[in-house]
Amino acid sequence: MGGVLQSMTEEEHPDDVPGPALLDMAYSLMPSLVTRARVPSDINSVETIDHEREVHPAEVGADSVLLEKSWQAARELFASGIHPAVGMCVRRHGRIILNRTIGYVSGSGPGDPEDVAPVKVGLDSPFNIFSASKAITAMVIHLLDERHLLHLDDPVCEYIPEFNVQQKKWITIKHVLTHRAGLPHLPPAAFDLDHLDDRDWVIGHLAEARVSGRPGRRLAYHAISGGFILGEIVRRVTGRSIREVLGSEILDPLGFEGFNYGVAADKLGSVVRNYHTGLPLLPPVSTVLKRALGIDFNQAIEMTNDKRFLTGIVPSANICGTAEELSRFYELLAAGGTLGGVQVFNPLTIRRATMEQSYLEFDFTLGAPIRYGMGFFLGGEWISVYGPDTSKAFGHLGFTNVLGWADPERRISVGLVTSGKPVLYPELFHGWNLLRYLGQACPRVREVN
Repeated sequence: MGGVLQSMTEEEHPDDVPGPALLDMAYSLMPSLVTRARVPSDINSVETIDHEREVHPAEVGADSVLLEKSWQAARELFASGIHPAVGMCVRRHGRIILNRTIGYVSGSGPGDPEDVAPVKVGLDSPFNIFSASKAITAMVIHLLDERHLLHLDDPVCEYIPEFNVQQKKWITIKHVLTHRAGLPHLPPAAFDLDHLDDRDWVIGHLAEARVSGRPGRRLAYHAISGGFILGEIVRRVTGRSIREVLGSEILDPLGFEGFNYGVAADKLGSVVRNYHTGLPLLPPVSTVLKRALGIDFNQAIEMTNDKRFLTGIVPSANICGTAEELSRFYELLAAGGTLGGVQVFNPLTIRRATMEQSYLEFDFTLGAPIRYGMGFFLGGEWISVYGPDTSKAFGHLGFTNVLGWADPERRISVGLVTSGKPVLYPELFHGWNLLRYLGQACPRVREVN
């Protein structure tokens, strides 16, 4: 999950946001409160640019100066110490116009010993994309629906009989995809990492949990619980884990090397480590986050670095991949389900998955109005996580500053991955600038109906 940025039209913003003055003021008021990573004196030394695949932005109608400003905003985020590592990949008309990383896999974050040399992040270093995994999980479900192995309006209990109790019997697959199942919180007992691979354990706790309201009625973001339900449906329909289905039916045909739930044990050392950075969390923000995650914020971060979490299957939260892979997945969706001559989805499947299901309806978990599709956060003209004037964009946020999305109007598919886990921090405007400059660099191609 991530914070929602309020956006305005481009004309309402000057070219340069008065960031340095705001930063100086913020740090003068709270110098000891902001947790930051260590940053080298020469940040160019930890930057990697994909010179082999990046094409000149002008070849696809993008502005190279504004695109560089967008990446410079990412560099500023790293230089601030808020994100020990950042990766970003942008495709326009299917061609890579930016694919870069900066920072460290591990060794420079808060709490890391200073006498151990940090490990530089690379273009092939996998990041955990957290809740951005939900969109990929949703597309596995949509693919099974396309193949008539299930139907989105079917009750969950038709596939998971343990849910044929009380009001749970009325929960449909569509309710889970649209965060209306009435089970927004995973019971604390289900967070036992020793039982993460025991599906009966996890589903048993969900089946016993009380629903928060009549299924289908109230919108409340399901941070973790919905993914376990969808993953179990996939297992019971196909006889295979959702990791196996995603790999064989979507990733392998397209030549993905990674980008699946967790990693193999021998790849653990390559996964970018996550760190809590930014300002300390206090109520009511800490209360909202604990309600959404089901556990304490810092505990959640530590859990994501745990070997058991990184090698297990958490359909809502542990796909590991690069910014390029995240961008490539959204390029598949933006291209109508066919990429490199390989068709994975019917275009109608993608259209249905990204159709509006709630229009800025108040989300009782996130405490904000959210526009949802069936597995996606949708953009907007005034309020959008994808920057100004992105009403046709669709994608998903990840905990906390991870983003994957496609904007059909601009013909872009973007992956943004980070390893810092701040919620509140003075450098937030750098993230805003990244999105704003990217939107300006890639103007609309034509109106999309």
